Amino acid sequence: MGDMENNRDNSRLEREVVSSQTQAWDQSSTDFNADYEDFGNKEPIGALNLPLGRKKTKCCRDEHRRLPFHKIGKWNGGFFEETSLTKMGMEIYLGHQGKPCPVLGEIHEWEDTDEPIHQPEEDLPTILELPFLNGKQCITIVDKSGVHSLMIRFCHCLNACTTDKQLFEMGMFPASFTRPKTAFTFSVLDGFALDNLECGTSAMNYYNKLRRMTSSIFPQLVPDRYRELMRVARQWRQLKLLKWNGFGYERRRPTSGELALFCPACPQPGINAPLPANRHPDDPSWLYARSLVMDGNFKAEHLHPTHPEDEVWLTDGQCFMVSKDRYKAHLAIAKDVVQPSECNNHRAVNQANASRHKLEATGIGGCACARHGCFVPHSVVDFQKGERQMNMDYALCNALSHRTNGLSQALTFYDINCQYNKHFRRRVNESLYLSLPSGMEIIPGIGLWHVHGHQDKCYVRFSNGIDIGSFLCRKYKEAMKGVAESASAFDKLNETADPIMIATWEEQDRYAHSCRVADPSAMDVFEVQLKRAPTRKQQELALLSSRVGRLGGNLQRGAATWIASGITIEEMQIALTMDTRRLGRHPTETQTLDICRRRTKLQSRIDEFTTVAATHLGEGFDIDDEIRDLHLDFMDDDSEDEGINGSDTESEPEAHGRRLRDLFYPEKTVIPLPSNFGVARCAELGVEHLIGQEIALREGQANDALQAIRMHLADKAVLFRTAVRPAKSQAKSTRAWTQVHSVERVIRLNTMIYMKCRAQLGNLDAHGLLKKYLRMEKCHLKTTAAVADPNARGQRNATLPWFWSLDVQGDSVSSDWMNECTSVVIRIFRAEAQDTTVYRVHWLRTKALRDRWAEELILVEHEMGWTLEFFLFKASTWLTRLTSNGEAQTEGHKCYAIRQAHMYQELAKHAQAGFIKTNPTFRPIS
Repeated sequence: MGDMENNRDNSRLEREVVSSQTQAWDQSSTDFNADYEDFGNKEPIGALNLPLGRKKTKCCRDEHRRLPFHKIGKWNGGFFEETSLTKMGMEIYLGHQGKPCPVLGEIHEWEDTDEPIHQPEEDLPTILELPFLNGKQCITIVDKSGVHSLMIRFCHCLNACTTDKQLFEMGMFPASFTRPKTAFTFSVLDGFALDNLECGTSAMNYYNKLRRMTSSIFPQLVPDRYRELMRVARQWRQLKLLKWNGFGYERRRPTSGELALFCPACPQPGINAPLPANRHPDDPSWLYARSLVMDGNFKAEHLHPTHPEDEVWLTDGQCFMVSKDRYKAHLAIAKDVVQPSECNNHRAVNQANASRHKLEATGIGGCACARHGCFVPHSVVDFQKGERQMNMDYALCNALSHRTNGLSQALTFYDINCQYNKHFRRRVNESLYLSLPSGMEIIPGIGLWHVHGHQDKCYVRFSNGIDIGSFLCRKYKEAMKGVAESASAFDKLNETADPIMIATWEEQDRYAHSCRVADPSAMDVFEVQLKRAPTRKQQELALLSSRVGRLGGNLQRGAATWIASGITIEEMQIALTMDTRRLGRHPTETQTLDICRRRTKLQSRIDEFTTVAATHLGEGFDIDDEIRDLHLDFMDDDSEDEGINGSDTESEPEAHGRRLRDLFYPEKTVIPLPSNFGVARCAELGVEHLIGQEIALREGQANDALQAIRMHLADKAVLFRTAVRPAKSQAKSTRAWTQVHSVERVIRLNTMIYMKCRAQLGNLDAHGLLKKYLRMEKCHLKTTAAVADPNARGQRNATLPWFWSLDVQGDSVSSDWMNECTSVVIRIFRAEAQDTTVYRVHWLRTKALRDRWAEELILVEHEMGWTLEFFLFKASTWLTRLTSNGEAQTEGHKCYAIRQAHMYQELAKHAQAGFIKTNPTFRPIS
């Protein structure tokens, strides 16, 4: 009750205040109508609960003749009820500065029969008063503030303009040009175009917003002008394009692609780049090349029109889409040849002929600037089925013909270029509607985003080595950094190479680049042709098949198998040691029992190995000779293995008050292998022949460990991409991380095995192999998404750790002693000459990286100059439009031309300031 009384008091106070304001307005003879509130102003004008006076209504009408879209409210005794100026009898006169036309009274009012008049639904209450009228003499005006009904009186003088032009002069676009009954203000058309561009707002949603702004309670009663908005918006966009491109100054139709702008940073001879006759003789040929990327989009679908005869093409071929008639003629005679793919199973190839019913276009395809992402005018085509070659042929030929006069080279990037480019020129020569610029050399490529879905050979054969001002500044900074880093890396690599080999590699590089267009396989010189490294079992099998076992007598028979079993025992010791450390200080009884069983089994293997040792080591071997604890170097890990080596006893697990090593500890026992004795002791025992055999087996062990590390690092990367990151629940995340930790334990185990193997190779004085099998660091075990693929995405400017590209074909030092046993150690040292395959590939790729960054720096500097020249060219073009055939243009045309020229001059100033700030030595290229 208290709230109701307060509301009544507030209402009474409001009426008293409004009444007093109205009396003050009447006393001062104000021109405003005190019965109405102007919602277009910040404060209410006033209200009166007295009968409406003619003088006040007239004042309100006169004040709003230039503000016809203001919303006003009428005081109904309780609140301001929304009404309209039309209901007050306000009329808008055209042609006489707001005054009635002198001959208007003699003209009989007409009724537009072309467009239906909106009538409210019969079942709705008739007492609803909407802020507009649906009278025969009213014109519906759609503005940013809502939908309005205005009584507009046209001028009917003999020299008067047509009705549509009179509306244009008032800033309104009529929906029809003969007897208009609906018009859209220029501001609402600009607002819709901006919302559609930046927010993706559809015409339906935009007009529904206007209807709700007009009447939030009954938006369905507001006249529906959605279809008219769709049509007028397209006409408005076409007029804007013609205006922006200067066609208001000349009477001709635009040519193909003339209503669209192309990339200002790409070379366009005669516009922003010099013609061939005016170029500097030292400029490289690749500098003036057109870079294009081709692709399709199957989201841009288009249904078959219900009435195709009613379709009107406003800008047929004048913007980015190709001309429909010539394109259809090309498709009618083009041969659809299905070619078997020689690469991977690409979807774009397999679904080329996939048709979909009820769709006139299943998607679009086109060409864009590969460096800056700007679409090429008149190069976007519709797909009738899938992404067929006949569609992309037409798009590419049109793109290569757009302002390429004076360009002799083009780089085309396409996700299936390895298949598409094979017969491209033959298809062009057989077509009546396809052509290429004379002398144009086309270099095919595959973008880095798609090349990793191809076979490995496609990477080296086809991989490529906005605010445009800010973009080029960022590219320049990246190029400067890339040039410094790549040059430093190449210089370091080049200093250690043999000059004779460098000359050979340079010749291979020149030949590959000269033949890559005709024969892409020439680029295979940049790829390592790896073969699988010999495993430990393969090495043991080779040893058993060699003359060592056949001619060495009983003492040598089975030595390779004995050494291999000893290496296996060492791996078991390492695994048991790591598992014991992982248990912690207080293991469970089940864990303690498992460790004891494994120790018992391990001790049995050690006893068997030691018993056979006397057979291979001779009579001079003593089973207690130099017995010591096994030493292991553990790699630091954040989650486990806090100790540095196996001597750390502080973290030994305890079981029932005793340490596990006090119970049984065979994993610390050193077994009698030649690597544990050393070369000198083996010479004393007369078993030098065992050194070569263990070196061979150790090499196989190292290969096995590195292969396991590589594979599990790749598995870890895949787990992160397919299990950890997509996990949306705690359960899935826990399971994913359990898998990751399991893989990490295997990686640590193989890393420890490799480190122990490398240490044993050092004990055998195999220093040549130590140059190949480098020390493993913790940073080498980092996982990336591309760690299993040397050509993976993101690795173009970086190198993986040494063991990812380890050559295993010519580096093996075991081949010499497999054939002879005499002087094995000497022969091993002679066999240390490494194969140059990997070194050659690294040298070529590093050189290519250095050259690419050097070319990038030169190209970016020229792109800065081309961008500046493009803006200045556009500015000068607009200034030439100030006169037409020597005669001055009208004032409106002159002002617009000067404004457009000023806009391009400001763009040039802004770009030049940014370029100089980034590169103080920048000078415009003339």
